[in-house]
Amino acid sequence: MLLRFVSGSLVFFGALSGIHAEPSPDPALAAVAQRAAAATLDQFRTAGLKAEQLAITVIDLRDLTAPRRGSVRGDVMIYPASVVKLFYLAAAHRWMEDGRLADTAEVRRAMKDMIVDSSNDATHYLIDLLTGTTSGPELPDAEIKVWFEKRNAVTAYFTSLGYTGVLAHKKPWGDGPYGRESQAIRMFEPRRNMLTTDATARLFTEIVTGRCVSVARSAEMMALLTRDPATKSADPDDQAKFTGPALPPGARLWSKAGWTSQTRHDACYIELPGGARFVLVVFTTDHANEREIIRTAARSVVATMGGAKAAQP
Repeated sequence: MLLRFVSGSLVFFGALSGIHAEPSPDPALAAVAQRAAAATLDQFRTAGLKAEQLAITVIDLRDLTAPRRGSVRGDVMIYPASVVKLFYLAAAHRWMEDGRLADTAEVRRAMKDMIVDSSNDATHYLIDLLTGTTSGPELPDAEIKVWFEKRNAVTAYFTSLGYTGVLAHKKPWGDGPYGRESQAIRMFEPRRNMLTTDATARLFTEIVTGRCVSVARSAEMMALLTRDPATKSADPDDQAKFTGPALPPGARLWSKAGWTSQTRHDACYIELPGGARFVLVVFTTDHANEREIIRTAARSVVATMGGAKAAQP
């Protein structure tokens, strides 16, 4: 079944036989991403933004049976910050569907806090459940090797689905890591979580189209990802504000943002009033305080997808 959100309600469509496991590359969409990258680099040239500090993927979902993809540096591995929580969310639903993880009120609370509030503490709890590992004191070499193998369970799951560009095996920290968490970083490669914008956009597409685990579970994920692009929140890093200010009135937004002192990213599904609907993922590095970089890229994509008018800065 296909899944769409119409006027706040779920609408289900026909069979999924026409959906590709991975959206097909498309030259026209590549041009959309290239224009967005060029416009963004031009606007922030004096701020020192370089091509290697920006990655963009766009997936057109106007034809739900044949998603098409265009990207700039979409296959480059980048530290994803909290965008990786999207992958932990999907894995949690897969584990629950398979009976490997109990569907409890506490698990549901953690999933909500991880996605809605981007809580690191909630994410730590879910990673423990997903991988059968816990943080704690350093371990003997033989034990830390077993621990690290278990910690790679989520990465292995997405690899089994044919994903490339996904390393999801570390907890996000504020002040840490400590103990066996930092021990594993010292001892083993890869040292960090890493994602590509292409892989992130693929997962978001599967959630939007009801292909991630099941239609019902995809809908539950979408409910947590819902944002108000016209939010009046005073928090400058409210997740809705990463891309939301670039959208025209009447647009709808689902997203998962991530940011650190060095990175600022957003992964979105956007529906425009004129009927365009697309997934947009923008990763930026070394310009974490430049909130307009993501919005500038989004305005360019909005302006070319369906001829819609982008919001002005």
